[in-house]
Amino acid sequence: MGRLLVFVGLGIAALGLLIMLGVPFGRLPGDIYVRRGSFGFYFPLATSIVLSILLTLILTLFRR
Repeated sequence: MGRLLVFVGLGIAALGLLIMLGVPFGRLPGDIYVRRGSFGFYFPLATSIVLSILLTLILTLFRR
């Protein structure tokens, strides 16, 4: 359990570093954003797919 917490913490720190360096996390080209008047709708489709793939790879490595 301790090992998992360390890796999760390192992953969060790496994500924070990427955001600070200017990687457009959360605004990828495949994300859907619709704005009509005062109404705005944002659906992070590409971001969700990328996160799903990354989490699948990471969890696969931990299970081995």
